[in-house]
Amino acid sequence: MVSRPDARTLIDTVLDKGSWTSWDVPPADPAAPGSSYAEELAAARAKSGYDESVITGEGLLDGRRVAVVASEFSFMAGSIGVAAAERITAAVERAARERLPLLAAPASGGTRMQEGAVAFVQMVKITAAVQAHRAAGLPHVVYLRHPTTGGVFASWGSLGHVTAAEPGALIGFLGPRVFEALHGYPFPEGVQLAENLFRHGLVDAVVPAEEARELAARALSVLCADTSGLRPGEPPEEDLRPVEAWEAISRSRRDDRPGVRSLLKLAARDVTPLNGTGAGENDPGLLLALARFGGAPAVVLGQDRRSQRSSAPLGPAGLRIARRGMRLAAELGLPLVTVIDTAGAALSKAAEEGGLAGEIARCLADMVSLDAPTVCLLLGEGAGGAALALLPADRVLCAQHAWLSPLPPEGASAILYRSVDFAPEIAQAQGVRATDLRRAGIVDRVIPERPDAAYEHRAFCERVGRALEHEIAGLLTQPVEGRLATRLARYRNLGL
Repeated sequence: MVSRPDARTLIDTVLDKGSWTSWDVPPADPAAPGSSYAEELAAARAKSGYDESVITGEGLLDGRRVAVVASEFSFMAGSIGVAAAERITAAVERAARERLPLLAAPASGGTRMQEGAVAFVQMVKITAAVQAHRAAGLPHVVYLRHPTTGGVFASWGSLGHVTAAEPGALIGFLGPRVFEALHGYPFPEGVQLAENLFRHGLVDAVVPAEEARELAARALSVLCADTSGLRPGEPPEEDLRPVEAWEAISRSRRDDRPGVRSLLKLAARDVTPLNGTGAGENDPGLLLALARFGGAPAVVLGQDRRSQRSSAPLGPAGLRIARRGMRLAAELGLPLVTVIDTAGAALSKAAEEGGLAGEIARCLADMVSLDAPTVCLLLGEGAGGAALALLPADRVLCAQHAWLSPLPPEGASAILYRSVDFAPEIAQAQGVRATDLRRAGIVDRVIPERPDAAYEHRAFCERVGRALEHEIAGLLTQPVEGRLATRLARYRNLGL
């Protein structure tokens, strides 16, 4: 049976032992003395042991100071009235002033009906406070508990940079009891469960309270990483054995070649996978995660070639996931690492109607203008618009046998000769190899494979990890305005 801790137990579970300090003062009583609402409040306080439906304060999470807002469902179903909203808002504002990351753990039926429209509109001021906290470049981590519905889910419960949910939790906009009362038949089963939200890319993880601590600590180790002492070391050395273009392409397509998941497993730490767009879409072909390469934190967007082959080619939803990662990097000032490894985007009715071309354009626009430091890694295949969408970074690295082309060479051959037989010659002529790309100014550094990444998974991935750390550290020493101007000039003058 799933453990569903109350607010105090949850805080004791997630925070370092003995580190909790409450920020709460006695709430202003909104009920007229002697009214039925006043009696309800008194009964709720006596029964629950809480003075309101939320508690706020601060503590340490793995030694890091954090602010916390936690709902208590046993107090009038966790509903939010004026006093609760004021408590939440004051806590979020204090977290912003004191530059603290915010952990929010809602469990609520929504607006407190006894206070009507005034209570309902309180969600606006809570949302404004959360948005101001985010705009200050501070992380917001949300843990959705059972149940979270109504205005709470439609405001501060849905504004996390990272969002986890309690297993089996009921999470939805309209509570099923209200739906059935209004419509006369039950809401479909399973739709508003945490696990279903995960499948649809609405939450990043489904974990019990004990694991929520580890997830939050790991995420904040990246989101709040101190990079003041990070300096680029010696540049990675290059020792390249020349290969023909078609040989490189053939090697990049090997099933046993390490991909983005191997890179994160073997060369990164504090990896926190994120899931979906946060807006009801998912695509297994695009991996989004927080990670650190050595001491360098990053938001990682990686095309997962194996998932694209086993499930479906990368579609518009995958690019919308990528744009979520770009927004996260921009909002928190985190370095962005993109990993290109794709045989090409989906060619289908669904992809066209889903806005594939528009999403490629928006990815290009977002990435080329991003304030955050950006590093692109061409890890393997780099075919077409799906590859181009993640390319325009401050620094571009390329594995020795990776490549970049407007189409797979077979496609270019079909256009020019109505046959795929000339693919090797076209690949050579188009200059798709790593060394060709560096000569053209598209790539800055080529990472050697000795002799092939497929034969040296760990050594190759660690080599890539060191190169990423080196590049990120170098970019972090540059002022934002100069870095962005250099990036725009680079692509403005490419090929001239």
